Amino acid sequence: MGYVHGMRSSRTRTVAYLRVSTDKQADKGVSLDVQRAKVEAYASLYDLDIVDVIVDAGESAKSLHRPGLVRALDMLRKGTADALLVVKLDRLTRSVRDLGELVERYFASGRAALLSVGEQVDTRTASGRMVLNIMATISQWERETIGERTAAAMQHKSSRGEYTGGEAPFGYRVSDDGVRVVPVATEQAVLTEARRLRDAGLSLRAVARELDMHDLRSRAGRVFSAAQVRRMVA
Repeated sequence: MGYVHGMRSSRTRTVAYLRVSTDKQADKGVSLDVQRAKVEAYASLYDLDIVDVIVDAGESAKSLHRPGLVRALDMLRKGTADALLVVKLDRLTRSVRDLGELVERYFASGRAALLSVGEQVDTRTASGRMVLNIMATISQWERETIGERTAAAMQHKSSRGEYTGGEAPFGYRVSDDGVRVVPVATEQAVLTEARRLRDAGLSLRAVARELDMHDLRSRAGRVFSAAQVRRMVA
């Protein structure tokens, strides 16, 4: 807690953390200026004492190893701040695993608090911690569901010979006109053999070993992994 005139204050010492994924100020409605205004309004409403505002500009949420975030968490660890305040949880991380790690290391009962304006999360209470965990799980489920649907749609397009962007999947190449994918005979032969081996009951790793024994390699000339074999025989 903070101190006023030598007396202990009831206001929670809070470090506000802001992040945009590009170097520009605008980032899909969560510009740095907007984030700053929101955390300041939230702090005023809930009697928080903002001791520092730390910014990560042009940083992705894929990793927790961001200069600003590391500094903010260090303030919690050293006890110079009692809480971390964000506009939305996705400014902190998009990964349930990373969020779980942060909660366990910094925001568990009796430790620092995590506050989110958008989700109205306050881990200073047991109910706040429960809400945080539920929301993180649902968010992860939504992302995985979208990913599965996208992968299925891309695979369907590829099977119809439609170009889906990026590198063509193994067994195909982008046509000269750049609008379709067309079969590659040598790679199609590898796909056929992989499916035959899989249908014969071999595990994914065993299929990969058999392909290697027959000098059947990936497009880059490497031995196939079990994950690659799974995609090949799907």
